[in-house]
Amino acid sequence: MIRKASIMRVYPDCYDEYKRRHDELWPEMAEELRNHGSHNYSIFLDEETGNLFAYVEIEDEAKWDQMSQTEICRKWWVYMEPLMETNPDNSPVSKSLKEVFYLK
Repeated sequence: MIRKASIMRVYPDCYDEYKRRHDELWPEMAEELRNHGSHNYSIFLDEETGNLFAYVEIEDEAKWDQMSQTEICRKWWVYMEPLMETNPDNSPVSKSLKEVFYLK
């Protein structure tokens, strides 16, 4: 299993809506995430900064990278775009983090 972590940012007035939308994650989005090898996906919010810390375990980098090409993922990005910092293609601005410690 490959562990991945990243940081994104949600707008301060959108914290509750961001959480609500994830609490009501579309079943087809959850299914597609699983189909692309994701497990134990969590997102944490720092309410002081709006930073989101995302953690996911994946089976394969290439399989995971294909998720961004799916219709449901692109639809989700459009749905989430008003709430957070995004790129021109509506994908979240995301910074990957380098793992520096792991205790098994």
